[in-house]
Amino acid sequence: MYYTDRIKFVRDCKNITQKSVAEALNIKPQQYERYENGKNVMPITYLANICKFLNVSADYILGLTDEMSSLDKNTKN
Repeated sequence: MYYTDRIKFVRDCKNITQKSVAEALNIKPQQYERYENGKNVMPITYLANICKFLNVSADYILGLTDEMSSLDKNTKN
């Protein structure tokens, strides 16, 4: 799974809009949509902000682990 697929998956699981992520990154929603859809390569500088906003590890987003510990903790409540 590509990093954009993981970002979209987590965002969808948490019912967060692309617009909300774009606002957190201080970019236009259309720009974020191009990143998430793989039309443009997302700058690595956005990774930490996306992970903090979605409350998920960079290791998960980058495919270094399949464990979504941050997401799992939130869904158990």
